[in-house]
Amino acid sequence: MLHEEVLERLRGITEEEKRILEGNASIDRSIYMEKQEEIIRSSKMLPKGKRIMVRTHTRFVHFPVHSHDFVEIIYMCKGSTTHIVDGERIVLREGEFLFLCQSAKQEILPAGESDIALNFIVCPDFFTDTLQRIGQEDTPLRRFLLECLKNESGKGGYLHFKVADVLPVQNLAENMIYTLMHDTPCEWNINQVTMGLLFLQLTNHTDKLAARGGEEDLTLKVLSYIEENYKSGSLSELSGLLHYDISALSRKIKEKTGKTYTELLHEKRLSQALFLLENTDIKVDDIAAMTGYENISFFYRLFKKTFAISPKKFRDRQNKLK
Repeated sequence: MLHEEVLERLRGITEEEKRILEGNASIDRSIYMEKQEEIIRSSKMLPKGKRIMVRTHTRFVHFPVHSHDFVEIIYMCKGSTTHIVDGERIVLREGEFLFLCQSAKQEILPAGESDIALNFIVCPDFFTDTLQRIGQEDTPLRRFLLECLKNESGKGGYLHFKVADVLPVQNLAENMIYTLMHDTPCEWNINQVTMGLLFLQLTNHTDKLAARGGEEDLTLKVLSYIEENYKSGSLSELSGLLHYDISALSRKIKEKTGKTYTELLHEKRLSQALFLLENTDIKVDDIAAMTGYENISFFYRLFKKTFAISPKKFRDRQNKLK
C-alpha cells in the first residue's frame, strides 16, 4: 500500500472539509457543478490544459446523486467508502479501484477521517490515447471494458476491481499518485504510460472484477471465460458454470454482444494467433495448435477469410515493417 509519508499528507484536513466540520452540512456545489445541474464538470475539476489530475475524496459529508462528464477512477488508500452506483451499493475497501462511466449515477455516503480515497479525474481522450500507446493484443474483453469507460453505449456503469493483493497494480497506483502529487518532469508521458500499464494489469485480473449487475455482468463473465479458456473452453461448460440453459445463454450472448459464442471464441483465438505471428518465431502450425485449432487446414482457411491474407504472408509483411 502507499508509503506512510504519502498517507500522512493525504490525511490532512482540506479547507472544504474544515467548512463541513464547522457546520456546513452539505457539499459546496460551486466547487463541482454549474448552476442547478447534477453533473460534476471536468472544467471545474481540471486545471486548464490538463486532462488528468488526482484529488482526495471529501470526507464527513453525504455526496448526493450525480454523474460526471469525465471518467472517474477512485482508489481506496485506507479504510473504506460506500458508493451507490446506478442503484447498487458498493463498499470500496483498501487497495481497490472503482471505475465509473461518465453517465453512471453515483451517490457517496459520508466517510470518516481515517477513510482516505483518491479520485482520478480523467478526460476520455486521455484514456483512449493512453491505451492506444500500449502495444497489446486486441480482445473482446478489453474492448468491452474500454466501451464501459468511454461510455459508448450511453448507459451508466462501473467496474470494481478488488485487487488489494495484486502487488504490480498497487505499485503502479503508487507511481501514478506520486507523479500527480509532485511536479514531476515529463509528467505527461509518465502518466500516459503508467495509466495504460495500470489498466492492462487490471484486465489480467478479471477474477477480481465486479461490474454493473444484471446482463452486463453476465456479458463480462462470458468474455472473461473466453479470455481465460479460449483454447479448450466450450459453451456447454460455460453454461454449466453460469447455471444457464445452453440455448438461453446462447441467445443472451448474441443479444448482448451481437455475436455468437463461436464467433467470439474465434475472434479471441485469431487475435492471439496474430500476436504470436507478429512477436514470436513459433511455427504457424504450432501457433494454430496453441490457439485451439486441431484442424490446421481449418485454421488457415479461417485466418485468410478473416484477414484476407495467409498466416505466413502476414508474418512476412510484419517482419518487413520492423
